[in-house]
Amino acid sequence: MASAGLIKCAILILALVARANAIHIYLDWNVNLDTTIQPVSMDQPVITINGMFPGPLINATTNDFVHVNVFNNMDEPLLFTWNGIEQRLNSWQDGVSGTNCPILPGTNWTYVFQTKDQIGSFFYFPSINFHKAAGGFGPIRVINRNVIAVPFPKPEAEFDLLIGDWSYDSYKATRSLMSTIETAYYVLPDIMLMNGKGPLDNPMSIDFESFNVTQGKTYRLRISNVGTALSFNFRIQNHQMVLVETEGSYTNHITLDSLDVHVGQSYSVLVTANQNEADYYMVASPKMLNTSDFSSLVGIGVLHYSNSVSTVGGPLPDGPDPFDLDFSLVQARSIRWNLTAGAARPNPQGTFNVSNVTLSQTFILESSVAQLQNLPRYVVNNVSYYTLTTPLKLADHFVNGSGVYQLDSFPVKSVNTNASYGVSVVTGIHKGWLEIVFKNNLDAMDSWHLDGFGFYVVGFGIGDWTTESRSTYNLYDPVVRSTVQVYPGAWTAVYAFLDNPGMWNLRSQLLKHWYLGQELYVRVHDDDPNPAKERPPPENLLLCGIFSESPPGPAPGPWTG
Repeated sequence: MASAGLIKCAILILALVARANAIHIYLDWNVNLDTTIQPVSMDQPVITINGMFPGPLINATTNDFVHVNVFNNMDEPLLFTWNGIEQRLNSWQDGVSGTNCPILPGTNWTYVFQTKDQIGSFFYFPSINFHKAAGGFGPIRVINRNVIAVPFPKPEAEFDLLIGDWSYDSYKATRSLMSTIETAYYVLPDIMLMNGKGPLDNPMSIDFESFNVTQGKTYRLRISNVGTALSFNFRIQNHQMVLVETEGSYTNHITLDSLDVHVGQSYSVLVTANQNEADYYMVASPKMLNTSDFSSLVGIGVLHYSNSVSTVGGPLPDGPDPFDLDFSLVQARSIRWNLTAGAARPNPQGTFNVSNVTLSQTFILESSVAQLQNLPRYVVNNVSYYTLTTPLKLADHFVNGSGVYQLDSFPVKSVNTNASYGVSVVTGIHKGWLEIVFKNNLDAMDSWHLDGFGFYVVGFGIGDWTTESRSTYNLYDPVVRSTVQVYPGAWTAVYAFLDNPGMWNLRSQLLKHWYLGQELYVRVHDDDPNPAKERPPPENLLLCGIFSESPPGPAPGPWTG
């Protein structure tokens, strides 16, 4: 058996080889509010990137450096965030309001991030000003280096399938509805899009999505829910899917007739074209809605066999009852980590045995709604996040946060008696294991996301969570992903290993919830100024808020409140 020293040496050599093979990818993005591209038969502005909706694919390999020079040609400030890309040691590039100053209209700014130690399916989207409701999203693929085996045969081809709900109104009109109690809580999207195209045979659709396949070949579909509000169930008529990956983790292979995909989530499935040469429906139907009342919210595309001479017809393939939580919970619990597979590095995914870890912290976060100053708000433990003009990361770096936020001023294990606004920033212990229990007191599905880290999804349950609920956790092979669903009146438990210093956004992925305050920030700090712990601010750092004029020098040490 090899000694521990030899193993460490081999891993170091492989890491150095990977670093040497890393390439730099340079992208120029012209971002416009375009009135000529129409996903549906409505006059509405769409956010395009280089004239494209959805935006262009970012195709990278593990450890590559991606440079994205964003030219903001819109009439509002703009930011992009990279959903699921962990930004190792570098929350300066995270692209949310707490870490970055916005790119002002008529200006440009270059993001630089590394796809370090990651593989899988992800996507990007604009993160402020309700822009995601107007588009601006696109796919990200991070592929293995050749020295790492992929745990399934190479498919004939890959398709990116970005599915999401869409509204007929402009994003500014929908955004304005968020300002009144009478409208904010009741806004529903109007239609479901697949890759920016409407459902087949819908009178509002200008086009529909279709994938061409060859009989006998197997294809990889990278499916992402890029919508603002609705989970959906995806299925392909007469075809089964083999689940192989979710947001950077290879999963145990399970064969599915349909797959639930919640807002902000991404999956890879393998589909074999093993049916007669014909056309078949691809369907995405919303969860928690009666589709007979909302038929336009059923996304419909086509899987087209290359020699097909027939068109699709007849009834759509049936899916599970959209209100059947038992089906969803059983499927969610069946999605598990493939502990025998390599991922971005030559060690197996099961690097951590989470059954043996010692928890450093527990957050219990309850989501609900409130009215504050007669305005609609979403709250976490009865605190609705108040967005500042000064990014928290800037304040942390220049003045140790002083005068901008107070660390740990709001509860993470209890609920305040009265609802209030707050700039909620909580301590995350560097290199500690954090347990988060998300409790959903809403009557709708929710999704939670933590920038900078993956969630080890250890448990789901209906009703209240108690310490005894830990006995139901899966600590052997919980899947690791960046976004996790929380069912109505239910709880979801995750672990996160806080090895990535920075200021990290913890939020609902539902756009309305996020926009109206369902978020907080986790400050993971290490006193060591060594840039190997956390990178210094970039040379092109944007300044705003209280630092618009002349920022002070960097803070000499951590802010203690």
